Amino acid sequence: MSSPDSAVDAWEALFRAQVSIMRDLRSAFADADLSLNEYDVLFNIAREPSHRSRLRDLNRNVLLTQSSVSRLVDRLVERGLIEKTGDELDARGTVVALSSAGRAEFGRVAKIHMGNIRERVGGVLTEEELVTLETLCNKLRTSSSDSQCDDVESVGGAGTQRSGG
Repeated sequence: MSSPDSAVDAWEALFRAQVSIMRDLRSAFADADLSLNEYDVLFNIAREPSHRSRLRDLNRNVLLTQSSVSRLVDRLVERGLIEKTGDELDARGTVVALSSAGRAEFGRVAKIHMGNIRERVGGVLTEEELVTLETLCNKLRTSSSDSQCDDVESVGGAGTQRSGG
C-alpha cells in the first residue's frame, strides 16, 4: 500500500491532467457541429451492437444528470441524429437509436476526436507509458464500489471507438 500523501498527490495529478486534457478536447469541439456532451451520447449509442440503447442505460453511461440527458436527447432527435421509440420490453421505457444521419455525423466527428486524443495524449506519452496509464486507470476504475463504472468501456466525456466509427 502507498502512503496517504502519495495517494493524494497521485489523485491530484490525475485529476488535474484529466481536467487539462478535457479542456483541450472540449475546445476542439468548438469547430464541430456537436458538443462534447452530444458526442458522448452518440458514442454511447453507437457502441451498442444495434446502435440502440434504452434511455435508462444511456443515463448510466454518460456523465450528465438524467434531466440533462433527456433534454440533450430531445435536441438530438430534433436535429435528426437519433430517433426515440417506446421500449417493446418495458412499456414505461424509451429506446434511442442512431439515425443514418447520426451514424454519419458520429463517424465524421469520431475521426477528428480520436486524432485530437492521439495528438494530446499519444503525442506526450510513449507507447509503454500509454499501456501503463491504461492499466492503472482500469485498475482504479474496476476497484470502484460504483457498480455502473464496470459498464463503462471508455471515458464517458472523451469516449472513442477504436475503429473510428
